[in-house]
Amino acid sequence: MHPRARRLAVLAVPALAAAGAMLPAAHGAAATGTGTVTRSAAGPRPAVHEAADTAKEQRTVKKFWTAARMEAAEPLDAPGTGDRHFAAASGAAAARSTTVSPTPASATLTAAATLTAAAARPSSRTSGSSWTAGGTVAKTTGRVFFTVTAGSDAGRNASCSGTAVTSANKSVVITAGHCVKLNGAFHANWVFVPGYDQGSRPNGTWPATTLLTTPQWNSGENMNFDIAAAVVAPQDGKSLTDVVGGQGVAFNQPRGQQTYAFGYPAGAPYDGSKLVYCGGRTFDDYLSSQDQGLSCGMTGGASGGPWFVRFDTRTGSGLLNSVNSFKYNFASYWMFGPYFGPEAEAVYNAAQKTALT
Repeated sequence: MHPRARRLAVLAVPALAAAGAMLPAAHGAAATGTGTVTRSAAGPRPAVHEAADTAKEQRTVKKFWTAARMEAAEPLDAPGTGDRHFAAASGAAAARSTTVSPTPASATLTAAATLTAAAARPSSRTSGSSWTAGGTVAKTTGRVFFTVTAGSDAGRNASCSGTAVTSANKSVVITAGHCVKLNGAFHANWVFVPGYDQGSRPNGTWPATTLLTTPQWNSGENMNFDIAAAVVAPQDGKSLTDVVGGQGVAFNQPRGQQTYAFGYPAGAPYDGSKLVYCGGRTFDDYLSSQDQGLSCGMTGGASGGPWFVRFDTRTGSGLLNSVNSFKYNFASYWMFGPYFGPEAEAVYNAAQKTALT
């Protein structure tokens, strides 16, 4: 990853079958079957970190996250000033610089040409509106809270977003890589709060037992692979998707699809209290990454939030196909998310095969 890059949030996923897609499993489906239809080879082995993997540690983490601490948690700041920033970064941090990274030699469009191309995309899009239609997405999307353990933000309590997805162990949350590890160290006190609503936790607080990310993010924080998963501990004898359901996940899909993104932005003008969404057709980033872009005004805290294709606005279900990752300082109206290829699939598969503790 570019040493000055920052990352953002997650989008919602549709619920229809497609090549390379994991369909939402029937409620209570067998642990060995998640409706997988895939056309990709297994990706590189993910990096795995043990989190709160004992009952005592899980109780300690849940107790740590009081309502006051959750309310005070802030989006991550970028590691330094520069041309990109995490979607998790605050609005003030995002405005620190207006420079643009040199365009890769393989790219043929200038920044101005890219802006023009994006502006020509379909106009049926949202810049960041409150989601009030309920449905599956309102239960499966949630806020992620953690304590940063390294770098200038060490010791700081921060927030991202995440999504409960269908999985063999019924306990997987998909989010962004920087929402589990940053500055070379995994975060501590990691929890997922599905359906968070103005301080309310209607579906409980779920501590992570295991955190996983791509080898590229783990070794170099590569912006193209800002992808992660968490396996959360059962609560009161029930697994995560038994309580809130799960979205399907899609890999190796065509680019340029109509997409809906969701998250809990906490930077101004948002405060992290409500679920927010954007919708539109994605476009390729021709500046400095292999990511896809989406017109979206969500701010810090939305990082790790889901991007859905084939999203049904009536049911709130879709196929998770990326997550909110980063923005360029000169274009706060765009959000970028990593392409879900073999590496993302490998993280998902390793997570759903992880034994619960």
